[in-house]
Amino acid sequence: MNRAAFTSVQALWWREIIRFVRQRSRLVGAFAQPLVFWVLLGGGFSASFRPPGTPADVGAMQYFYPGIIGLVLLFTAIFATIAVVEDRKSGFLQGVLVAPIPRGSIVLGQALGGTTLAVVQGVLFLALAPLAGIPLSLAGVLDVTLVLIGVAFALTSLGLLIAWRMESTQGFHAIMNLILMPIWILSGAFFPAAGAPGWLGWIMRLNPLTYGMAALRRTLYLSAPANIGNVPGLAISVLVTLLFCGVTFAGATAIARRSA
Repeated sequence: MNRAAFTSVQALWWREIIRFVRQRSRLVGAFAQPLVFWVLLGGGFSASFRPPGTPADVGAMQYFYPGIIGLVLLFTAIFATIAVVEDRKSGFLQGVLVAPIPRGSIVLGQALGGTTLAVVQGVLFLALAPLAGIPLSLAGVLDVTLVLIGVAFALTSLGLLIAWRMESTQGFHAIMNLILMPIWILSGAFFPAAGAPGWLGWIMRLNPLTYGMAALRRTLYLSAPANIGNVPGLAISVLVTLLFCGVTFAGATAIARRSA
């Protein structure tokens, strides 16, 4: 990466940070809404939800907690990437596209900006882990943070892949409801693949976010591995998450190169 490309990545990354600071409502939407989901869904299912393969004391609040962290990352990625549609309408994106810098640098700057915001909010949400009965150590927080970086980068790149083709925010929201939310729901965040019907279980196993959620669960429960449940191993989960990052970023870059 030459100096011009590096400078463009840094400038676009910093622009996402500044825009977030100036739009406090994004923090409320990306952090408070998942928190409300966790409290309402966890409380509502606490009397009847028992995830298979886990001890009897693992309830809905504890099981949903990693999935809600994933939802924080997803919402942050959505809010960050929808800005691409707004930048196109305002003319900013066209100005960036005519600059003598690689399209991959533009996508990387946008992806790193969204990833940074998502990881910061995900780490802040870790402060609620004791309320879910999940003890955390410094090593555990570091491991979880590394997983959050991978999952956030993949989701942000996926959002960019979609947003670069959208002409309106309404179209982006429609695709979000059709693709992004089902990917989260079918990742094991809301219910485990072990308890799903056969066909649905296979869809969940083919969902790359399933492995990101599995890696998150395994790093969260380093001190209590019996509470993890029946999820893929850490090595395969990290590998699939890295592949997810690479494929979505390559796809977003390819779309950007074809955009005018």
